[in-house]
Amino acid sequence: MSRSDEESAVRRFARREWGPLFFTVRTALVTRRWRAVAMTLGAVCLTALFQLVQNQDWGYRPVQNIGSVRAEDPLWLALLRTPLSLFVPALDLPVWGALAQVLLVFGIAEICVGRWRTLAVAYLATLCGTLYARVGIALGPDGPFGLPASDARVVDTGPSAAVVGLAVYVCWRYGARWTGALVVLAMVVEVVVKPNLAGKEHLAAIAGVLVLIAVQSWRERGQEGVESRPGTRSWKPPIQS
Repeated sequence: MSRSDEESAVRRFARREWGPLFFTVRTALVTRRWRAVAMTLGAVCLTALFQLVQNQDWGYRPVQNIGSVRAEDPLWLALLRTPLSLFVPALDLPVWGALAQVLLVFGIAEICVGRWRTLAVAYLATLCGTLYARVGIALGPDGPFGLPASDARVVDTGPSAAVVGLAVYVCWRYGARWTGALVVLAMVVEVVVKPNLAGKEHLAAIAGVLVLIAVQSWRERGQEGVESRPGTRSWKPPIQS
């Protein structure tokens, strides 16, 4: 194969893998500008605000009270705090990483699947990670899916589980199968190299999103060949908000 043929094959792969996704994002940003990612910009501002407040002497405790999740907390309290925990940056990680994750992945997801579906998938992924921590601690440190009891006291915040789940979901929606598989592989490698709470929660988030994808795929296959009756809307949900 000549060099020109190789370049052509790469271009065809790039168009097939990322073309629909790139076209959707570019069109939305050109036509709607910042309004296309209004929810994402709000999430970035909220994350930055939480970071600023929790680094103040007077602000650390209030932020922990509304957005800090630990496996040792009562379940009802953890569930109550989980939505806001997405936007509370982890203290041991640079805040710019959390802001970049939210801006990029939430922004693409908001454009491609709509803001409410973005929030729903993000919450599902985060919730799966939060619930897994309790199951992992109950299993104990001996099994591959278990966690040491000390992880019950680890503060579990940040958008990383939501970001991973959204990335896999958007890749599936837009046919970027190889990219989605690469995200999953990267998370598996992360757990193999550093088997900590965060890495295993990322896998739990992916597992939850994969179940959602399986259910939606099953429903869509069940609707194949069913035509909408005159005067009714199509069974398929809109992609954009």
